[in-house]
Amino acid sequence: MNPVSHIIIVGASSGIGRRLAELYAEKGWRVGITGRRKELLEEIQKKYPDKIETECFDVTKNLNIQHLDSLVKRLGGFDLLIISAGGGDVSKELSWEIDKRTVDINVNGFVEIANWAFNFFARQNHGHLVTISSIAASRGNGWAPAYSASKAFQTIYFEGLYMKARGMKKNISITCIEPGFVATNMAKGDKLFWVVPVDKAAKQIIRAIEKKKKLAYISRRWWIIAKLLKWAPDWIYHRVG
Repeated sequence: MNPVSHIIIVGASSGIGRRLAELYAEKGWRVGITGRRKELLEEIQKKYPDKIETECFDVTKNLNIQHLDSLVKRLGGFDLLIISAGGGDVSKELSWEIDKRTVDINVNGFVEIANWAFNFFARQNHGHLVTISSIAASRGNGWAPAYSASKAFQTIYFEGLYMKARGMKKNISITCIEPGFVATNMAKGDKLFWVVPVDKAAKQIIRAIEKKKKLAYISRRWWIIAKLLKWAPDWIYHRVG
C-alpha cells in the first residue's frame, strides 16, 4: 500500500460525506470527492488544495464509472471508497416521483458504484469498501417505503460482498454503517430522538472503518433500536411503522 492512503467519498458535498472528507484530509490522506453541486465540492477543495480532488456528477445518470475512472487517475489509485450518496423523502401519498428518485440513487447508482469498486479492489487484491446505509434498513416503513427498502438493499448487498470477499480469499474489507438520526438535511420530522451531531457521527464512522467492522451503528446505542425493530412482533410494529 502507498505511504499516503487514498480515499474516494461518493456524495461528499454536504452532511456526513463532507465531514468525512475534511477529517480524512486533515489526517493526511489524498481524498477524491464527488457530488452533484460543483460549487460545494470546490468550496471543500479550497480548504485542502493539496489533499482533495473533485469530480462533479449525479449518481442517477449514466456516467458514474467514467467519472470515477477519471478521479482514480488523478488520485493515483485508491485504497478506500465510501458511498455516502443517498436520498429519500417521506412519501405519505406514495408518490412515484419520490419512489423512483429514491431507487435511482440508493439502489441503481449505489450498486453500480459498489460493484465497480469491489472489482477494482479484487484486481489489486486490497481495499476497503464502505456504505452509509441506515437503521431504516431493519424494517419496512409506511411513511417512506422506498427509502427503507432501498437501505435494506444496501445492507444485504454488502453482506453478500463480505461473503464474496471471504470466498475469493481477497484482502477486501467490507463495512456497512447504519446511522440513526444524524443532524443533516436528511433528518426530517418533528419527533426525532437520539440525534447525533455530524462531527460525532463522522468520527464514529472513521473509528468503525479503522476497526474494519462488518456492521456498525451510529451512534453505537442505535443497535438497541435495531434489535427492537427486528424482533418486534408484526402486531406491534405495524401500528407505528
